[in-house]
Amino acid sequence: MDVVYYLIQSTLPLGIPLLLVAFGGMFSERSGIINLALEGIMLFGAFTGCLFVYFSGDASSNVQIILLLGTLVAAVGGALYSVLLSFAAITMKADQTITGTALNMLIPALVLLICKMAFNSDGVTTSARFYIKEVPVLSQIPVIGDMFFKNTYLTVYIGLLIMIVLTIVFYKTKFGLRLRACGEHPQAADSVGINVYKMRYAGVTISGILGGIGGFFYAVGVMDANCNGHTGVAGFGFLALAVMIFGQWKPEKIVLAALFFAFMRTLAYSIPLIPFLRDLGIDTAWYRMLPYIVTMIVLAFTSKNSKAPKAEGVPYDKGQR
Repeated sequence: MDVVYYLIQSTLPLGIPLLLVAFGGMFSERSGIINLALEGIMLFGAFTGCLFVYFSGDASSNVQIILLLGTLVAAVGGALYSVLLSFAAITMKADQTITGTALNMLIPALVLLICKMAFNSDGVTTSARFYIKEVPVLSQIPVIGDMFFKNTYLTVYIGLLIMIVLTIVFYKTKFGLRLRACGEHPQAADSVGINVYKMRYAGVTISGILGGIGGFFYAVGVMDANCNGHTGVAGFGFLALAVMIFGQWKPEKIVLAALFFAFMRTLAYSIPLIPFLRDLGIDTAWYRMLPYIVTMIVLAFTSKNSKAPKAEGVPYDKGQR
């Protein structure tokens, strides 16, 4: 039973960043813009958030407040970085795949350069620990308290709240309807007075905000509030794209896909705790490849049935009908 609790408690802090970044990709692509820059946006969010934590000093008494403020800083950082994609893809009508790839290549080099100049290091190393041993009152609930309210991070609850709010926005508001229209048939949307350019800028900006927050949450929940330019975010931006595709660009399916892939990664790093897998004597490196192997297998069998937004990746031309 302890192993089950451990797997659940470890999956959630890992699944929330994956979920948020996949949601970000969904908002961008549903507006019509392919966001391959999620990896770079995540790293930039992790970097700006950790940088804020670093300069906040010893905040042991207000550590959760620092976490909240760091989340806002990471969100702003992600939004600002996503503007580069918006400007290139929407205003300049540049190739979205090439632009996203270039943005992914830029940030690791920039993080390494800044950290080498400022700290003589490969990244930002902080002493802050945002780990919550148990949540008062809620941790006393039988079974559920042990699973969801002990040995966790505040990021889990923030992420779940963001997920609920964004799902409502996506399905139940005029903004969500207009955003989806711009990704399916922008000419039709424009004909009823919807500003396609503004909606696409909004979609990419939301993507940047979520990517920045997801990157910071990854740094908090997986890297102990540290950010390294060499290791980056371990391909989580690309994994989030796979989660988005597997989830068919729909919030409810993305949630399930994110938790599935997060569980697979947690399982891969928990082999010493599972006797029958440990006794097989297989090198742990093979198990750590598991999440990415599963990603390729799942996409190989499901991508042919994927129904992406019809206008994604196509620059909008107001004169075209």
